[in-house]
Amino acid sequence: MLARTPWIAALMVAALPILGLPGRPLAAAELGPQEAAVCKRIGVDPKRVAQLVEKPLYQFTEPEVDAYLRYLTTVEPDLRKRIVHLARKNIGQPYELYLLGEMPFEPYDPQPIYCLGKSDCLVFAEHTYAMALSHNWPSFMRMLQRIRYRDGRLGVVTRNHYTEADWNLSNDWLVEDLTAQLAGDSAVSFVEKIDRAKFFKTRYGLAVEVPVEVHKDLYLPYGEIARAKSELRDGDFVNVVRAIVRKDAPPNETFGGSAFVGHVGLIAHGASGEVHIIHSAEPRVREETLEQFIAKATKENGAKDAAGKPRLVGFKFLQLRENPVAALKKKDGPEAPRVTLPSGAEGKL
Repeated sequence: MLARTPWIAALMVAALPILGLPGRPLAAAELGPQEAAVCKRIGVDPKRVAQLVEKPLYQFTEPEVDAYLRYLTTVEPDLRKRIVHLARKNIGQPYELYLLGEMPFEPYDPQPIYCLGKSDCLVFAEHTYAMALSHNWPSFMRMLQRIRYRDGRLGVVTRNHYTEADWNLSNDWLVEDLTAQLAGDSAVSFVEKIDRAKFFKTRYGLAVEVPVEVHKDLYLPYGEIARAKSELRDGDFVNVVRAIVRKDAPPNETFGGSAFVGHVGLIAHGASGEVHIIHSAEPRVREETLEQFIAKATKENGAKDAAGKPRLVGFKFLQLRENPVAALKKKDGPEAPRVTLPSGAEGKL
């Protein structure tokens, strides 16, 4: 489902909560008196709410998202729980790559600035975080653009295109990179040469003067995943690091300088405490244990190495901050999140 209305549209009201109050089932068939009271207080119809309990999030309309977020922030104060709840509500969402652009604000990438019905890995993570941090549709749309763009400045040039070199750094108010701490002496260093000017010229036909960046980073090898598992918490951000592994690589390297973040997901825990990853990948959003993810990703390592194709080498882990909104206000001021349109006019909630 692509956008049907721009994010600057007026507040849209409907009803779609799926989360019960503490002590109640998450997917109750009917609303209890406390939930009904919440609906009455925020002005939504509890009967319609009950009808929409089983509806997948990726089938929601924009008005339903608006009402759902208003209800969710009222009944669930825990940000990590909201993140996992929203992520699981989108399990089954169809996967599609290159979904989002800057339309209607710029012509270079004609895709809209949001998509509810489909996702790729980063779109899934961004939408989940933005919804969990928001209390209605306008605040979601504003937060989404703050997460997607450097300093919230909407535009193809300021979009966080490179996860490790753009997204992670631009969103340091939201997540903190703990890879070095978790990996210890098992950490593997890598260096990337990032030519943004070439990227913008090739992808969008734009002549942008940006110096080549030499990005230095590190990852935890997938074989050392036990080092990190006990420290991971619901809502944490996972970077999946891939590389072209070469037998003739220099000493102390498993690759020839070709490592990069090629996929992302969110951490959740199963009923027995096992660490899961929820992520969007062909053909749809899924949840699986880290061990299952690793087993699938490494199944054809030999063939990929022989063909010179990238494959899984490890992970970066970024922990969700305890109070990201407060951290963002230190950057943006009390009106956070601050969003600026390409015209230069600041978006206001």
